[in-house]
Amino acid sequence: MIQYAGWLGGPEIIVIVVVILLLFGGKKIPELAKGLGKGIREFKTATEDSDLAKDIKDVASEVNDLKKNAEKLDPRKMIDVKNPLKPKGK
Repeated sequence: MIQYAGWLGGPEIIVIVVVILLLFGGKKIPELAKGLGKGIREFKTATEDSDLAKDIKDVASEVNDLKKNAEKLDPRKMIDVKNPLKPKGK
């Protein structure tokens, strides 16, 4: 049997569906699902259009730039391994 959340199996899902049908009735469930879908869609578009996503991308690109600059300043690359007291290129 397929288990969804570890403890939530087929019989549990059937019981939950029956309880929901008894509480709300057959006519209310499509309206509730439509409202829930509309809310999720609005939330998704609001998060995609938000400045937060753009800010996160900007921060990620700045971190990548800093990482590249830090790799250029690696002290192991700046000295001669054979003669550590002599800087490279001089």
